[in-house]
This record gives sequence, structure tokens and C-alpha cells, in this order.
Amino acid sequence: MPPTSPTAINLFDLNEAELEELVIAHGEKAYRARQLWHNLYRKRVTSWDEMHELPAELRRRLAEDAALGLLTIDREQASPDNTTLKLRAKLSDGAIIETVLMEYLSGRKTVCVSTQVGCAVGCPFCATGEMGFSRNLTPGEIVAQVLHFARQHPIDNLVFMGMGEPFLNYDNTWKAITILNSANGFGMGARRFTLSTSGIVPGIKRLADESLLVNLAVSLHAPNDELRRKLVPISTKYPLAELMGACDAYTEKTGRRISYEYVLMADVNDSDNLAHELGHLLEGKLAHVNLIPVNPSAGGFERPSRNRQMVFQDIIHHYGVRTTIRAEKGVEISAACGQLAAPRVFPVRLQSAPLR
Repeated sequence: MPPTSPTAINLFDLNEAELEELVIAHGEKAYRARQLWHNLYRKRVTSWDEMHELPAELRRRLAEDAALGLLTIDREQASPDNTTLKLRAKLSDGAIIETVLMEYLSGRKTVCVSTQVGCAVGCPFCATGEMGFSRNLTPGEIVAQVLHFARQHPIDNLVFMGMGEPFLNYDNTWKAITILNSANGFGMGARRFTLSTSGIVPGIKRLADESLLVNLAVSLHAPNDELRRKLVPISTKYPLAELMGACDAYTEKTGRRISYEYVLMADVNDSDNLAHELGHLLEGKLAHVNLIPVNPSAGGFERPSRNRQMVFQDIIHHYGVRTTIRAEKGVEISAACGQLAAPRVFPVRLQSAPLR
């Protein structure tokens, strides 16, 4: 195959209609685009030579101005129990992202997807926020993370909870979701996607109007504005009343329950009074609270004791709000919630063994 142009089109950036336009522009019939789509998302090929259905001349011409958009793997690291695999990938401009594959006791496999290089929200307990913001990922760069793991493992769920704030890269993130949702391609059902936001109100409003009923998770972390401004700086722009109003409108319009993420930090947001505030805030709503004991990062926050976590959970239960304490995955390799960042120095020996 001829060398690809440095300004080549990333095929994973294109939806089905755009891929068809590209193929037709090369003088081919539309059905060739369906064959190409099948190769990308069903066969999940990694080279032009694997696309046996396409004429060699078409592959040659496509390769001149289009690229498969594969990630360049910088390193992979598995957790000691071999149920979490973290990928560190280098993008075409040298930027680094991290993505995580998690396997649960049920056998379910979930990919935690990144949507930005870094993050502009700047939550003090999050390693990604400490990086600052570099740029948005393209749809193809988002899709490529999923396909990388899907070539090795059956994937059950996608959670957009990796590096970045998805709703500050809404258009590219949503395009990636529609590409992955396509029945003719990757074919993942809408309810297997979860979008997580730190509270970007316009994004919540947009999501409520989308035709695909994906899941929504809102990072709350505090039940009042005074504390939340310290923990989630974007709340200065979108105070709690405005955020909860958007969430209520979302549940009313979609009938979908919202997951509220609450990172528990010892002596910061884990008191009985705050648990009562949180219970009162969510009482009677279509809500589920995920309590997440804070993971080690440069922020220096510490986890509450297990007993304190359970007391906090019990108080919320008193208000009729469903609550779980999230199971830890990948803490040992800095792959857990709030730990993704790059470049970084890994504290333990690298492993490349596949998940069990």
C-alpha cells in the first residue's frame, strides 16, 4: 500500500453516510462503503490487506488519503488480579490518553472511555483535572479506544468516565456513540452506554432531547453549593439548583433514572449532616447514588473508614434513595476513578497479560 498522507481522513471519524460519500468520491458504488463499514466494525481489521472483499485498486486509492485511525500503544498494564487492564495510547499529534477495560465477577466487561486529553473542570481529587486541558478527542479517537479492546474481548458496556468531560466535547462524543450504536456496525445497544458529567447543564438538556436513550451519570460529590464549588469548580457556573432542575427535566422527559456519583473523602464530605442533605436533595427522585471512596491521587485526600462509608450509605437509604458503594477496580495500577492521567510514572511493574 502507498504511504498515507499526514492529513489523511481518519475513517473512524466518519459515520455511515460520510463513508459512503468517500467511497462514491473514489468512483465506486455505494455497496462498497457497506463492505468497508463491515470490515471496520464487524471484522475490526487493523490493515488494508485484511479487507479482502474490496478491490485492491480501491484499497490502494483509499490508503492514499484515508487512515484506519488505529491507536499507537504506548503501554498496557494489568492489575494484580488480572481483571483490570489499562491502556496508555499515543495519538497522531503525540498527545497521550488512558483507557481502561474492567471485568466484573459476573463476567461483564466494561470499557471506561476518554473523551478529552486532560480536563478543564479541575476537580482537586482527580488526577486528570490536575493535568489541565489540552484538546478534545475526535469521534475516531474515541471509537478507536473501544475497538482496541473489542478486538481482544467481548465488550458489554461503555462508560464515558475516563479522561475529560464528555459534555464539553458533546458533538464528537455523541457522534462516536452513534457510530458505535449502528446496527450495521459495532451494534452496541443504547442502554449499554453511560455518559458521565460533572454537571454541564446544557449537555444534560441536549441529552434529554436525543433519540438514543443512553444512561446519564452526574458527578455530585456535595449536596450544597458552598462545598460543591470547592470540589467541582464548574458548579460556580452551574449551581446546584440549576443542575437539579435540568436533571429533573431529564428524568421527566426520558423516564430514565440518573446515577449520582459521590466521591467520599474523609472529613471533607462524609459527615452525617451531609448524608442527610444528600438524602433530602434526592428524595422522591429517579435516582441512584454511587458512593465512591476516593482513590489515591496527588490531591492528598483520604478515604473514610469502611464503617463511615456504611453509615453514610445507611442515612441515604433512610430517604428511600437506592445507594451502592462502588467496588474498587484497578487502584493498584492507577486505573480507578479519578486516577487517569498522562504522562505519568507507573509505581508497579508493568504487565501485559490479557484479562482472564
